[in-house]
Amino acid sequence: MQTPKYKRVMLKISGEALAGEKKSGIDPDTLGLISDKIVEVHKMGVEIAIVVGGGNFWRGRSGKGMDRTTADHMGMMATVINALALQDSFESRGIQTRVQTAIEMRQVAEPYIRRRAVRHLEKKRIVIFACGTGNPYFSTDTTAALRAAEIDAEVILLAKKVDGVYDSDPEKNPEAKKFDKLGYIDVLNRGLGVMDSTATSLCMDNSIPIIVFGLNEPDNIIKVINGEEIGTKIN
Repeated sequence: MQTPKYKRVMLKISGEALAGEKKSGIDPDTLGLISDKIVEVHKMGVEIAIVVGGGNFWRGRSGKGMDRTTADHMGMMATVINALALQDSFESRGIQTRVQTAIEMRQVAEPYIRRRAVRHLEKKRIVIFACGTGNPYFSTDTTAALRAAEIDAEVILLAKKVDGVYDSDPEKNPEAKKFDKLGYIDVLNRGLGVMDSTATSLCMDNSIPIIVFGLNEPDNIIKVINGEEIGTKIN
């Protein structure tokens, strides 16, 4: 078995990734496939923190005519559904997992406490952060950047539906060019839709590298952890 390149990582999974071909909700087969690969990484000794989105159920910006704060809070609740699904999937595979939420709901998850999260990681538990930052107007990308800085993660692994960062939408433009490497400032100046500008700036300020790769091949998680150059690296 290869020696993993990273000891502690922040994995950002979009909610849509859990929906698979269904496009919405949670597809059990897709959830199981993703979980198998993350568990494989965990068994390599890597400490794994996860931020999961909620776009397979609700996006704050989808609430047209709705108060933005209310719409964003609904999106936070959607991330809890996905976090609990991941927790159940990991624990059915024998891996202890903790869900921590930025909005307290003690009946189903722990409140977010940085020291407790770090202790869980040190005890080789997977930690899943839900409810974003607990504040409206901030995306789960920003949550991933913030929590990565707080727990001293070495890298943010951004698992997307596409296999990297392109100069335009590859689903709409077959001539779109894929980047192998980018600087934070390139992402900001070009307005590339990797992460929102707040998240990118936070990573830049704290020198946290980002690797964007596709979840269409679940083995990509293993490849990234082992240091293979796939997707797009931003630093």
